[in-house]
Parts: sequence; structure tokens; C-alpha cells
Amino acid sequence: MTTHVTSGYNLRRFYLLSLGKTADMDKVTEGFLSEFSSQFGVQSLPEKDRFEQFAAWLTVRRHFSDSTFVPADLATGSGGDTGIDAIAIIANNNLVTDVDTVEDLLSLNGYLDVTFVFVQAARTAHFETSKIGQLGFGVKDFFGEGKLPRNQAVKDFAEIMNALYEKSGKFRPRNPSCYLYYVTTGTWNADKDLVVRADAETGDLMKTALFSEVQFHPIGASEIHRLYRQAKNSISRDFVFDKKVVVPEVSGVTSAYLGYLPASDYLKLVCDEDGSIIKPLFYENVRDFVGLNDVNGEIVDTLESPDSDRFIIMNNGVTMIARGLHTTGDKFSISDFHIVNGCQTSHVLHTCKDKLPANVRVPFRLIHTQDENVIESIIRATNRQTEVKEDQFYAMKDFAKKLEAYFKTYPVAERIFYERRPHQYDNQDIEKLRIVTHQNLVRAVGAMFLGLPHITTKTFRQLIAKVGKDMFVDTDKPESYYVSAWALYRLEQLFKNKKIDAKYKAARFQILLAARFLLDGAPLPKMNANDMTKRCDAMIAKLKDDDEVEKLFFNAVKIVDEVAGNWDRDSIRTEPVSKSLFQKFGQHYSG
Repeated sequence: MTTHVTSGYNLRRFYLLSLGKTADMDKVTEGFLSEFSSQFGVQSLPEKDRFEQFAAWLTVRRHFSDSTFVPADLATGSGGDTGIDAIAIIANNNLVTDVDTVEDLLSLNGYLDVTFVFVQAARTAHFETSKIGQLGFGVKDFFGEGKLPRNQAVKDFAEIMNALYEKSGKFRPRNPSCYLYYVTTGTWNADKDLVVRADAETGDLMKTALFSEVQFHPIGASEIHRLYRQAKNSISRDFVFDKKVVVPEVSGVTSAYLGYLPASDYLKLVCDEDGSIIKPLFYENVRDFVGLNDVNGEIVDTLESPDSDRFIIMNNGVTMIARGLHTTGDKFSISDFHIVNGCQTSHVLHTCKDKLPANVRVPFRLIHTQDENVIESIIRATNRQTEVKEDQFYAMKDFAKKLEAYFKTYPVAERIFYERRPHQYDNQDIEKLRIVTHQNLVRAVGAMFLGLPHITTKTFRQLIAKVGKDMFVDTDKPESYYVSAWALYRLEQLFKNKKIDAKYKAARFQILLAARFLLDGAPLPKMNANDMTKRCDAMIAKLKDDDEVEKLFFNAVKIVDEVAGNWDRDSIRTEPVSKSLFQKFGQHYSG
């Protein structure tokens, strides 16, 4: 009997492997992987490649508060991957996939808060010491002399890494953090050999003095299930809130409470099972954690001083909005909640979590409402207490709301989803490529309708300065924004399906400008002109036909190639190339 079972199992395994699948993946993980593949439009890829992207998406989300990133941009798994299947470099809560971004972030913020994430993914039912060693060796080589053969993706990430360490004097609040994830479909049992090997690899990396911390995280099937559910569903927590007062009735608010929580209890609300802070809970804050600057450093000093009990009267505390709340006496159950003010406080408390005195209490406001207008007004009001530029609030204004609604008027097949609020489509079954973030919409409009593709990446702050002046003005016609988003989507489709070589991605916004000239080569009217609607409708009609779209972008690539003559990002992302594109079509460039 046993022989027959084994034989049948081997036959099934052979059959699955012939299809590019594995018999070691449980049904739940298979279902999650299938759903992920559908949402990211990668169903046609081999299971191995899909699982690597899936592993990257699950793990990188733990360190990055914006869920709209494309995991394919992080994938390195192929020949010359140095034992690493995905790499993420996060600086100042920005996912850096372009070396030009480094200088722009430093200019914008004045510091660099850096995290490196390395992922190895294997569809096996067990963990292997050799794989841990392979991952560790690959990471050491990445930061070292680079003796191992590297594919282009690894080379590009290494270029970003080198650019960051050239600015190491600007690292804040400390040297970069480094996380190694080994993802399998098995179970981690903390076998001694595995633990010793992992400790050896992290220890070797710490000896380089390049990092403030190095952590190894094994992710098995149960962790995959937990991380995926956490990513797809709203987080819920139960806690005791006995030191509180009830706020009198407020219009648009179901209930509200003022009080305080012990710091240790508060951290349980915002940390996961591993004790890591849950980044997406803070996306409603207009600023991410800025590190241990002077203000945050003073908070640390207070927490570590004999006067730590004064924290409650010296700190503004935390404001939480919960869309779901159930109470039984002092026992509170919250769901779908976010911290809208108190990001700095929360992260500093987390930094000091291992030595927090028991007498530290956190001022705590809890607001229960499902009224989006009330939520946005609270976000604006509470974040006004810190220095925040007006452009960071633009996605909350009436024009952005109108754009969001306008985009949804298009038929399903032609629909783009404008994500003016981060994560707003996380729980919806939407192809991720159809979601355009506020920043990418600004870039696309800036390239196609303002003619400024050269400032969409390296000097993006110059383009942001035009928000509210030259674009995102209340009287603007919405059609130009849809054209920009739809054209960007169609171009990204061609990149994803490998109809256009990935090497041209560095010039995607120059290609968009060339495409706009090919769609409509005449000088454009003002963004609020009635003629803009008519002109954009004509462009939209041309962008609906698949064959015409391919021809359009193939020709746009050829034109940019003719004008630039060099696809090196430092050459192509320049103002002279933008000027040359205008001249190519006989138009005046005004800058």
C-alpha cells in the first residue's frame, strides 16, 4: 500500500513539475498566490517567478507604508542573481528603484533613513542551511567587491546602494537597517543548524559596520497566510481603555474618547506578532517617521530620564480613527483603524520599547467614524500641528475627489483608479496596474501636458511645486488627467508583457510626451479650456485600440531614440531632450 501511495505521489509531483508547479505548496497558499497573480496581472508567468514576486510583496510591505508598488520591479531572480530573488531599497519611506531618486530625496529631506530588504523564495516544504548560506553570501557580495556574476537588475540595485553610501554622512537616525527574508512553503521549527547558520550570516554582515541592525526572518506557510490576510484585511485589536472620558456628541462622529494608555499597551495596538511596527497603520499621516531629529531626540531623552513619567504632559499623544468599534465597559474592540496623528511619537516609543519604564503613559484620542469627509478634516487639522507643505494635502482637496469620481465613470475595461488616499483599494479585487497613485498622476500629467518629463524623477520637487498652480486646479478639465493615467497604464502594460524592452523604462515619461505629440501634435489649449475636453476625447479614442496603442508607443520609443541617441538615464532625463522633442514636432518649448 505504501509503495503505491509513494508512486502515486511521485507521479503527481512529476506531473506538477512538468507544468512548472510544485507539490509542496499547500492549498491555502496556492489560492493566495492565484489571487495575487490575478491582481498584478502575472498569471502567465511560471509559478516560480510568481512566487518570488509574491514573497517580495508580502515581506517588503512590512517596511514600506505604500502598498501600490509593483513587485516585478524588485525581482532579481534569474541567472546572475547572486542567490537573491528580490531586493528592496527604502529611503525616507520611498521605494528607490532609480538611482536619480537618491539625490532628490536628500535635497528634499536633508537626511537619508535607509532600509535594505533581501528576499530568497523557494517553493519547498522545508528550510535548508545551504540556502541561508547562499542568501547571506549573496548579500555580503552585494555590499562588498561584487565578485559574483550579476544580472542587470542586481547591478542597478548595487548602483543605488553605492549612491546611498556615498552620502553616508547624511544617514539618520543611524546606519541603514538590513533584513534578510527566506520564504518557503514549509514550517520553521528553529532547528539548531538553521539558527546557527542564520546567526553566522547576520553576524558577518554586522561585522562590516555598514548597518545599525541586521535581521534574518524565516517565513513559512503559516507566516505567508498571516501576512497575506494582514495585507488584504483590516487589522483588528482588543484592548482595555479604562482611563478615558467620553466626548460629547459630535456631528459625523459615532463616538469619541479622550484618555491615556500605558505605552506598552499602546505599542501592542500598532505592532505585529514579531514586534515590528505595522507601517500601513500610519499611511494617513502626511509625514512618515523622520528619524531621531532634534524633536524626536528630545522625546527619547525624556523617555530615558528619571522624569519619564512627565511624558504624558509633555507629548501631544496619538489620534486614532477606527471605522469599526465595539465596546463592553472598558473593553474595546477596534477594526479598520489608522493613526492619523502621532507617527513620530509611535516610532520613538517603538525605538525605545525594550527599555520603556512602566510609568510612561501615552495621551490617546480614539474617534469612531465612517464619514470620509470627517476623517479627511481630522487628518488636515491634526497634521497642521507639524510643518507640512500644502501640496501634501492636495490629494484630499475637492478637485482630487472630482478626479477620483470622474475616473470611475469610464466602462470597466477602460477604467483607471485614482488612488488619492494610500491603500484605499487594498481590499478590492482590482488589477494593481490600473491603480495610479497621486504622485504618478502628477508625473504623467507633468510629462504629457506640461511638457516637463525631465523633472518627473530626479527633481520631482520642482514638479510638485506646480501642483495647485499649473495642474490640479479646480477649474481644470478632468479629461487631460484621465488621458495621462490611461496612457501610462497602456505603456506599463507593454513593459509588463515585454512588448517594449525594459531598458526603456528609464525614459517612460519622455515616451509619454512623444506619444502625446503623436496623438495630437498641435499646441495645447489651457488646462481649463473647453477645447481641452474635445482634444482629449480624440486622444482617448485612439488609446482604446490595442493595435494602434502598440504602434503609437513603438513609434514614440523610436522618436525618443532619434532625439536622445543615448538611453543612459543621465543623458535622457535632461531638459535638452525635452526641448528636442518639442522641436521634432515643430513646437515651441517654454519650460
